[in-house]
Amino acid sequence: MPKLILAYSGGLDTTTAITWLSEERGYEVVALNINAGMSKDQDTLEERGIAAGASKVLVHDAREDFLRYFAFPALTAGAIYQSTYPLATALARPLMAKLLVETAHNENAIAVAHGCTGKGNDQVRFDIGIQTLDPELRIVAPTREESMSREAEIDYLQNKGISIEWEPKGSFSIDENIWGRSCEAGILEDPWVEPPDEAWEWTNSIDATPTDPEEIEITFEQGFPTKIGNVSLDPVSLVEQLNTLGGTYGIGRADHVEDRLIGIKSRELYEAPAAVLLHTAHKALESITLSRRQLRMKQYISEEYAELIYDGHWFSRHHQDLASYVISTQRNVSGSVRLKLHRGTITITGRKSDESLYDYGLATYDRNDTFDQSSSIGFIDIWGLQTRVQAKKQLLEKTDILKIAHPPQEGAD
Repeated sequence: MPKLILAYSGGLDTTTAITWLSEERGYEVVALNINAGMSKDQDTLEERGIAAGASKVLVHDAREDFLRYFAFPALTAGAIYQSTYPLATALARPLMAKLLVETAHNENAIAVAHGCTGKGNDQVRFDIGIQTLDPELRIVAPTREESMSREAEIDYLQNKGISIEWEPKGSFSIDENIWGRSCEAGILEDPWVEPPDEAWEWTNSIDATPTDPEEIEITFEQGFPTKIGNVSLDPVSLVEQLNTLGGTYGIGRADHVEDRLIGIKSRELYEAPAAVLLHTAHKALESITLSRRQLRMKQYISEEYAELIYDGHWFSRHHQDLASYVISTQRNVSGSVRLKLHRGTITITGRKSDESLYDYGLATYDRNDTFDQSSSIGFIDIWGLQTRVQAKKQLLEKTDILKIAHPPQEGAD
């Protein structure tokens, strides 16, 4: 019997997939559960998998690797898709693809499988990742190939003699890991409908947040977060603490209509307290440790990096090239940032670094001012030269200066 490795969440869809792959496709199924944080039903996961027909269930705690090799590099890149989404789900998929391929090699399997639909982004991320790492592996997607309703899945399992108690299906489709939570479907598919309170799980509503603000200090070393206050923390503990703290103050909520890579606009609710706190603090630290030109280039790189992750091209040479630039910029991004959390808002109240480009003597207007203001006259003359020449030749005599940014009227020159 040929062997297959299934990315197994423990939910109804992938539990049904075990039986379907075994009974209908003739595979020996090894179920691989990859815990990237916030995994549920861990206690019953192995029992369910075996009951559904898996030859064995493997559980891999990937939380630290996920943060250290995927989420934190994306943080240093400033990668936020369409200025809103910190890419929690998208960042986990290449790690899962890597682990599926490695497990397939270890188990001498000829195929891998995932539970993605044919309508979303994740199928692309899984398939591209797997095909890039091992083009010879067969990819099976039961949900994409044999779509069943929830009721049909339960009936299918029962007809195969498999009886498992399932909680009633919620109103939404949820995906979550330690870097963030996404929520979609149900009434959220109408972008005019306000999200109900039950759609949010990680974060308090503004009315339920503490009255008094709280200040925290986050320390970074070469772009990676290492401390909260004076306490050094491993990546998992650091992010878990910030998720709890940020969620308490209503930090990290987003109601976003995004462009899926397959061409569909989709409404998603995101909760990512730690990710939002860390991105905000990291950007503040970069403001004093990177030059103006680096910051401008970094802004472009950030957008390209985010789209690359979203579109499933983590294992690409283009990513490696972008990452090389980002890594270079982070050599001096070490220091601390102080943030005040209050009623869903983050306020930067301080930033410091031994690598800071901020020079008090140049910036101050008091008696300690070391800047030679007379040098500005020649600078302005040269800096504005091209603008003055062009305005004289092409602009001033032909344009109403008050309307320089106004749309031209019909019939006007």
